[in-house]
Amino acid sequence: MSKQKLTYGLWSSPITPAMIGSGIRMNDVQWSPDGGTLVWSQSQDGKTSLLAWKPDEAAWDLTGDFNPSGSVGYGGGDFYAGNNQVIFADRNGRLYSKPYGAGLPRVITPGFGGAAAPVLSPDEKFIVFVHTYEGKDLLAVVDTEGSEWPKILRQGADFYMQPAISPDGSRLAWIEWDHPDMPWDGTRLMLGRLSPDGMSLDQVEQLDGDRERAVFQPCFSPDGTKLAWLVNNAEFDDLVVLDLVEGRTEKMLEDQNLLPPAWVQGRRALNWHPDGKSIYYLENQLGSVNLKQVFLESKQIELVDTGAYSLLEQPTLSRNGEIACIAQSSSLPARIIVQKDGQSKTIARSQADFLDLSDLSTPREFSWTSSDGAEVHGLYYAPANKNFSSDGPPPTIVYVHGGPTSQVFDAFNLEAAFFTSRGYAFFAVNYRGSTGYGRTYRNALRENWGKIDLQDTIEGSQALVRAGLADPNKLVIKGGSAGGFTLLNALVHYPGFFRAGLCSYGVSNLFDLDTHKFEAHYNTSLVGELPEAAEKYHAWSPVFHAEKIRDAVAIFQGSDDKVVPPEHSESIVRVLRANHVPHEYKLYEGEGHGFRKKANLIDYYETVDRFLKQHVVFSFKEEV
Repeated sequence: MSKQKLTYGLWSSPITPAMIGSGIRMNDVQWSPDGGTLVWSQSQDGKTSLLAWKPDEAAWDLTGDFNPSGSVGYGGGDFYAGNNQVIFADRNGRLYSKPYGAGLPRVITPGFGGAAAPVLSPDEKFIVFVHTYEGKDLLAVVDTEGSEWPKILRQGADFYMQPAISPDGSRLAWIEWDHPDMPWDGTRLMLGRLSPDGMSLDQVEQLDGDRERAVFQPCFSPDGTKLAWLVNNAEFDDLVVLDLVEGRTEKMLEDQNLLPPAWVQGRRALNWHPDGKSIYYLENQLGSVNLKQVFLESKQIELVDTGAYSLLEQPTLSRNGEIACIAQSSSLPARIIVQKDGQSKTIARSQADFLDLSDLSTPREFSWTSSDGAEVHGLYYAPANKNFSSDGPPPTIVYVHGGPTSQVFDAFNLEAAFFTSRGYAFFAVNYRGSTGYGRTYRNALRENWGKIDLQDTIEGSQALVRAGLADPNKLVIKGGSAGGFTLLNALVHYPGFFRAGLCSYGVSNLFDLDTHKFEAHYNTSLVGELPEAAEKYHAWSPVFHAEKIRDAVAIFQGSDDKVVPPEHSESIVRVLRANHVPHEYKLYEGEGHGFRKKANLIDYYETVDRFLKQHVVFSFKEEV
């Protein structure tokens, strides 16, 4: 069937705002130590649930009306799957225990502060977890019955993550770090000896890491004689194994792209094989994340065949050698899969595979050379719709990711498809400062936030235009948080370059980002130390130059955002209103840093679609 010719941006799309609002986000998946139960965390419409599955049984909900969510920093580390029970951190800050069979969740810890990353001892008698209260983070321990007040195991560092207990319950390993560093800049790997009841810790030693070398995910071998971890020693990363009996360390892998940025608790990239002779690990290759296996004796590496999936997350291995993970590709929505002996089974889906592949755009790597000689990367999605076509270069959504220490992956991107199926191109800029391209690439943004990210966004868009892939008169910039910061600076410093902007909870004032402990000193590395760098803070804070904005912009904000408070958006809106700049402002009650509620997501995408039609599709440049 021939396609109908229709103006870009007006194509009828099968991807509706309601479809996006109804989507499920997969957060984590874990096997119980005995391999008998698989537990995963998923979120929908602002609510998180834990589900369990046993082979040959239907999955069931474990947590009902509870809301399992780690409440340290940006969250994560929601639960730990034990043999007989799951331990989870609820959004109210408490830890709970829930048996896999009948019985309601039982409270374990008092209701103050926040908890995350619980780890159950092998005998299931005590739990080690990360706790935060009034700006102080620490490692705590509590008996599984919750009969006694939790005790402090370790304190003194500013941050803790990834506690791991040895299989015999005698040792505890963890990661810690201090301000002003971020966990991808420099952390410390620590190891200590637990008392038989788990209530005290001694013989603490630092095994690896410092302020310039980040360490990630200590992981004990099944017999407890070895400890593996990842460390960023050079441009890329190493996999190190310590023989705890002989005290000898050995690098299994060197200079590979292995460490994800630890924005949240509970991230994993390593798993031991049950026989202890090999380690499974994730490797990032320009935005595609594969699972590989390295054998300790030979150092031979094998790629694990997981089919068509291009992004694998949170791998977990059962004692029977079954691999479970969150898997997706550009054409397959995220799902929980279980694989053994090359056979894969889907256990749960984030949404049905109902979209026609011809309505989905396959991203392709798009790179260009910056004006200062660096190679910069992005992903380009061309317009795609089985029923429609149009002539000439398309209007293009230039997407700037948040973080800024983050990355857009080659994965299922329903938001990109929302635009491409309507006749827009979608261009995700992995500007310098992004992860996945090495330490030099990531560190290029140090003391350059507001400069390099903006340069790469503008020059990447220009390269796209030169390649005939984007209409220069209908470029749209889109971003949230740190991406919104770049967006606002683009509208300030390059008026007229973009026809419109779509800004979500964008940073507008660099002097006013001290409400969130995790990032309290982030600007020190990204911009500079105050007061010495005050001039840069002022020059690159959009709020002080917002009177230069002339292009239409839609601004979206959550009322409860503790990371980028509403004043960041509202200060820009006041200037837009005073200067009669075309704009729209939506404040979503009860939303935080990112929108989760179905009704708000539907409203957001309906507003965006309407806004783009008015200010981009039906717009024109007046003759002077």
